[in-house]
This record gives sequence, C-alpha cells and structure tokens, in this order.
Amino acid sequence: MTGKERREQLLDIGRTLFAERGLDGTSVEEIAAAAGVSKPVVYEHFGGKEGLYAVVVDREFEQLLALVTESLTSAVHYRTKLEKAALALLEYIEEHPDGFRILVRDSHGGTGTGSYASLLSEIAGEVEHLMAQELDRHDYDDRFAPMYAQMLVGMVALTGQWWLDVRRPKREEVAAHVVNLAWNGLSGLEPKPSLDPRQRRKEQERAERRAEKAAARAEKDEAKAAARAEKAHRKARRDDDGPASGPEDLLDEIDTEVPTL
Repeated sequence: MTGKERREQLLDIGRTLFAERGLDGTSVEEIAAAAGVSKPVVYEHFGGKEGLYAVVVDREFEQLLALVTESLTSAVHYRTKLEKAALALLEYIEEHPDGFRILVRDSHGGTGTGSYASLLSEIAGEVEHLMAQELDRHDYDDRFAPMYAQMLVGMVALTGQWWLDVRRPKREEVAAHVVNLAWNGLSGLEPKPSLDPRQRRKEQERAERRAEKAAARAEKDEAKAAARAEKAHRKARRDDDGPASGPEDLLDEIDTEVPTL
C-alpha cells in the first residue's frame, strides 16, 4: 500500500470510528488495529488522532458546503434553489451518514473552523444574499435578510439531524415538505407537496376544482336555507292572520301539502 493509499485507509477507518464513538471515545490503538498497522504509522501521517479527526471533519465540511452552495447557485427560481439545497443536504446524509454524524458533534479544538456550526454559518451567508434579493424584489425590508437566512437554514439543518436516524419518509418527500412549509407558510400549506412542478400544478388544479364544487354546494345550501326561512315566515304570518284567504296563503298551503322532489 502506497503512502497515499495508507492515508486514505486511515481516514476511512477514522471516519467510521469517530462517527460511532466520537473523538474522545476513540484511541490511536483502535485506529491502528483496525488498519492493521502500528501506532507510529498513524502518528506519521496525522500526528495523532486529533490530526486525523481534523482532516476527516474538514473533508466532510468542504464536501457538504460545496453540495449545498452548488444547489443554491445552479437554479434560477428561488423555490427551486430551496428545493435543491434541502435535497442536497438529505442526499449527503443518506450517502455519508458517518460524515454527517461527525459534523453534528461538538467540534474538537483540533478541527479549527470545520464544525457544523461554522458550516451552517457559511450556508446562511449564501442564503442571506439570496434572501436580500428576494425581499428587495417584493419591496420588503432587506435588513431582515440575515434573520430569515438563519430561520431557513436552521429549519433544514434540524430536519436533517432528525432524519439521520428515522430515515422516513424518503428524502424527496422530506425535502418537499420542508419547502412546503418554508415557501408557503402554515396558512398556505399544499395538501400534497412535491418537488415536481407538474405534479404541483395538477394538485393545484384539483384543489381549485374542489373549491369550486364546495362554493357551489355552499351557494345551493344557502339558497335552500333562504327558501325554508321564507316559507316559515309566510306560514307564521298566515297562522297569525287566521285562515288562508289570499293567493300567497293558498300557495303556502299547497307548498306544505305537496312534497318537493
């Protein structure tokens, strides 16, 4: 095994052990034994477990940051940017669970800035720029862009941490629901959110048809209620005035005696 290959082997083994036990729970002896080498080999490549841990964290940090940043800049529409960013995080979690478990741990001093908190701060910086543009486009106060960026990133990040263990539903469905809440708000949630714009249009058309039918039923029920109220009013007036004598009273009697179909 070449020096480069040995280094990559130690990084892979270290990533697995650190994800399972953390930095403090992992020893150089365990790393060396898992790699089938002596302890001095680990020290030669990384100077100790702290050095190995720092490289693992920095690699995962840069990989996830690149994925999310690319997703935010590759799309044009703001909803699509958010969809891609949420999906990128969930894809990373699904494909690199050990790396994500390491990132979400409290960073050790040897990791420098490569911690989950600093990662989220970097992503929030990218989102802040996009939020400022969107707020300005709607004539809103863009001074609140940093706050909205923290809200969005925090929502996606915490959902990712939760999904790391539960893994249900599928990542596309999770991303669709995250974007549903972020984009529409609680008052405008889509009943069946989807990342597919065509599916969203179909659901919107179905919702509009359901709303039209409901409005028609409500209008019909209102007309029936008004007719019943008018009928009751005429009957009450007839009872107060005595026996039927006029055409209206006669019609009321007919209405009462002949059932409507």
